[in-house]
Amino acid sequence: MRRWEPSGGCRGRVPSRCGVSPVELEHAAGEGHAPRHLEGHPADEGLLSILRKLKSTPDQEVRILLLGLDNAGKTTLLKQLASEDISHITPTQGFNIKSVQSQGFKLNVWDIGGQRKIRPYWRNYFENTDILIYVIDSADRKRFEETGQELAELLDEEKLSGVPVLIFANKQDLLTAAPASEIAEGLNLHTIRDRVWQIQSCSALSGEGVQDGMNWVCKNVNAKKK
Repeated sequence: MRRWEPSGGCRGRVPSRCGVSPVELEHAAGEGHAPRHLEGHPADEGLLSILRKLKSTPDQEVRILLLGLDNAGKTTLLKQLASEDISHITPTQGFNIKSVQSQGFKLNVWDIGGQRKIRPYWRNYFENTDILIYVIDSADRKRFEETGQELAELLDEEKLSGVPVLIFANKQDLLTAAPASEIAEGLNLHTIRDRVWQIQSCSALSGEGVQDGMNWVCKNVNAKKK
């Protein structure tokens, strides 16, 4: 998985058009700032309603780690999930957290900055991760090898052993974006045997494909524990 191999073309999954239902979330940024948790409203749909159906243990926290290189679109994706304004995004220097609590279910999404100087600190957040979401800038072909190496190292981490991984092939709204099938083949994702995984085409800017990916997350959130 450590070298990028140009694709000869393979069939991949084509996401359907979808939107992200609004969920009331609280945002905290920077080291040492813990999130406040807000009670969800009955009208909340999408992610929360799926969690309520699939989670079997009351009051169980779902810890989602959101990683990827700088400028991959992680924070935009996070704000899209929260139905927040995405017109002005600045590079994440520390971390962003989105957290929601509703009827015994608490979902915490940790967005860690992707600059090279920050990446050594990623491992500080590995403990008790239920789902790993890895975001790739599909239009930045020059960094495919770099992002592949970072992903391979994450999958080798003992604390992330067996953790289901969703790879978002982001920025599909750009004409220069590589399709998810090409990225999957170039990163040799088919060689992953120690966990369930999925690659999902998406545009964090428009929201297309995001809900499809999060539906997969909810269905596989307990896979690590089985």
